[in-house]
Amino acid sequence: MWCSTTPSFNVALPSLGVQLHASFGGLQWVVDAYTLTFAGLLLAFGHLGDRFGRRKVMMLGLVGVAIMSVGGASATDLGQVIAARAAMGVFAAAVFPATLAMIINIFTDVKERAIAIAAWTAMAGFAIAIGPTAGGWLLEHFSWHSVFWVNIPVAVVILVFARLLVPESRAAHTGRLDVVGIALSLLSVTALVWTIIEAPNQGWLSPISLVGFVFAVVCFAVFVRWEMRTSSPVLNMSLFRIRRFSLPAVAIMVAYFSMFGFLFMITQYFQGVMELSPLQFGVHSLPFAVAIAVGAPLATLIAQKVGTTAVIVFGLVVMSVGMFIAGQVNVETPYMGPVLVSMVLMGLGLAIVQGPATESIMSSVALDEAGAGSAVNDTTREAGGTLGVAVLGSIVASVYTTKVGPRIDAIPDFLMTANEKSFARESVIAVLEMVKRPTNPAFAQQKADLIYAMKAASLEGFQLASYVTVSASLLVAVVIAIFLPWKPADGSVLLAWKERSNP
Repeated sequence: MWCSTTPSFNVALPSLGVQLHASFGGLQWVVDAYTLTFAGLLLAFGHLGDRFGRRKVMMLGLVGVAIMSVGGASATDLGQVIAARAAMGVFAAAVFPATLAMIINIFTDVKERAIAIAAWTAMAGFAIAIGPTAGGWLLEHFSWHSVFWVNIPVAVVILVFARLLVPESRAAHTGRLDVVGIALSLLSVTALVWTIIEAPNQGWLSPISLVGFVFAVVCFAVFVRWEMRTSSPVLNMSLFRIRRFSLPAVAIMVAYFSMFGFLFMITQYFQGVMELSPLQFGVHSLPFAVAIAVGAPLATLIAQKVGTTAVIVFGLVVMSVGMFIAGQVNVETPYMGPVLVSMVLMGLGLAIVQGPATESIMSSVALDEAGAGSAVNDTTREAGGTLGVAVLGSIVASVYTTKVGPRIDAIPDFLMTANEKSFARESVIAVLEMVKRPTNPAFAQQKADLIYAMKAASLEGFQLASYVTVSASLLVAVVIAIFLPWKPADGSVLLAWKERSNP
């Protein structure tokens, strides 16, 4: 789980940017390079794990993450860091689907499997949420290189335990390797994620964005047609005719859309508005992590009693309430109040959705397709998260730049350089450097007014973005309530095959 914690790396970006003289766009690609390769290869590695051995593929991924972490820690320029992050995403894509696939092969009892999946989802969400604290502590004591170095001992320990304790598993029946399907899945997912990443910079309706979206849709359409006709598909498309598979996947996508958007906004709030250090930021975000760790196992077990539908709908509503409260925060709002409440509700809502939804998805696939099912589960998370940061970040940036841009442009060049102005137009985190910079007393009040305006503008953007998130979550909650069966399922693979035969 640790290798996907992008938030833990985010706190290192300011230090990395200063030391490597990186632009804001360059720092974005340090994060996005990992996301792009990780999301694009999940389905392919899930399929390969089913065929050649899930433990074998996972161990290969662990070795790769460790080696690429050495490369990242040894990097001397931004290009090397981006390359290392992209390679880490490739190998992390081999780890993630294998872990969940092995769980459902090891735990065949319905209740035991539900508990194991609950623990998996709790750790997945907790790892993301705890990232800022871990990254902040490292930066408090070491350089930005430490966020790479720390991966190596963790990978080695997991590798040893996997070799000694985890049994190998693979599909009992396999046909020819679906090379065409793997290539098409890679093209479609990578094109979609790349376009989402670049759309805020290029423009959502710009020619390059439109071409990217059209190319992704065409590749996906060809992929679906090919998978429905080939004898040994990468992904059995009939799975999507099972409502207990497809609808929870949509719920997870929207939940991660909301969560990553919330993390993006809360990161800027803690660092830009509250002016916290990386470690302080991490400590203040701990309630979010604790809420996920506590909520996921409980929600999965409750879903076994009352049904997946009721729990997922409730979780989406809780997330909506949390995001709405977050949108009402202003510059003077204290942490002990709406900010803390919104974090706890967001964490609980995510946990309540992802535990039961993941269990429903994995209970709907045959053991031979566990890797592919896990890959779909993980791909929806990544696509939703990437879309959340891109869409909500674009909304925040649009409002922020419109409000702050003219004020920054009016500042004389002898008070702010062109690079400083550019960064200040793009992110409220620029406040951290502005506060530290010595200022002539004659301009102290103007500086204070500008900093306050930057903080207020970012929170206006957060409010609009929160309304978009609330609307999306409530809409999906209604869809789930209408179309997903309310009766609790027994969670067996046999049920899945019966539903597949009689959709």
